[in-house]
Amino acid sequence: MCRNIRPLNNFAPPATDDEVAAAALQYVRKVSGATRPSAANQAAFDRAVAEVTRVTRALVDELVTTAPPKDRDVEAAKARARAELRYAR
Repeated sequence: MCRNIRPLNNFAPPATDDEVAAAALQYVRKVSGATRPSAANQAAFDRAVAEVTRVTRALVDELVTTAPPKDRDVEAAKARARAELRYAR
């Protein structure tokens, strides 16, 4: 899994369309092996990003959980603390 793709489910506030699109773009980049497709592949790349975005939004909207929503700021602080421990010198 690409490290840049973050969980989008069960957050307050819910994931924005921009966050869903960014995750879709990262996924398509990873699968295609290209961060910037050639001109010949641009249309296929763009269609794939749009389709993955649509499917991801549908998935996130349909998922059901009984857990309380996570706070984005708290989760970001936890991630920063983990990174600090991991990369501390």
